[in-house]
Amino acid sequence: MQKNHREILYSNYHSSFNSKISVADDKILKSLYAHYDYKIYPIIKNYNKSASILELGCGPGYLLNYLRMKGFENSLGIDISSEQIEIATLKGNNVVEGDAIDFLRNSQNSFDMIFAFDFIEHFTKDELLEIAKLVYQKLNDGGVFIIRTPNGQGVFSGTVIYGDLTHQTIFNPNSLVQLLSHAGFNKVECFENGPISKNLKGFIRKVIWEFFKFMLNIFRMSEIGGKINILTQDFYAYSIK
Repeated sequence: MQKNHREILYSNYHSSFNSKISVADDKILKSLYAHYDYKIYPIIKNYNKSASILELGCGPGYLLNYLRMKGFENSLGIDISSEQIEIATLKGNNVVEGDAIDFLRNSQNSFDMIFAFDFIEHFTKDELLEIAKLVYQKLNDGGVFIIRTPNGQGVFSGTVIYGDLTHQTIFNPNSLVQLLSHAGFNKVECFENGPISKNLKGFIRKVIWEFFKFMLNIFRMSEIGGKINILTQDFYAYSIK
């Protein structure tokens, strides 16, 4: 039987793709974790450190490492790429190799937090309808689902959208709200993955970005009379069950 694109591309996803486009050295990881401090930690800081956590598409385990640094030890990651799982395991993370949809269908466990970073864009609309429903079912009451995904309305989003052959479905905040609402989530909060004021350089980048957005929205308002708040190449969203 002929292999499909997922079987072919995910079999060596790290060695043939991830490692070719970026190398996450200590400096990059330090910057990434500082970014998470601003973007992610405010959402999860009030959860108990023993909270049960699942990361769908955990990759080499960067987010799992961050969660452990913050004291969250009860985490599990799943990824279909054996290479990614090997790297995540070497970093001391609790991970399993497998298909995320099958895992959600068959797992008897429930979770307080479910993360899906750079994950949902890899699936078809039919698959996503099932994934969103399964995530909702697997979350405990008061649990949170946190997503990062390419932004279809982003100014420079093409770099991300077309930068991976395995991408299937691209969202903007409206369509993501549509998906999650259909699954049962009542309120979805979306926000930019933009510059943060962690130092002078970050402050300057943030000021330039906000000015750039302001100018773009002036042009947009001249066309249709409205503005767009989320213009980064990817964006975050979260919803509490």
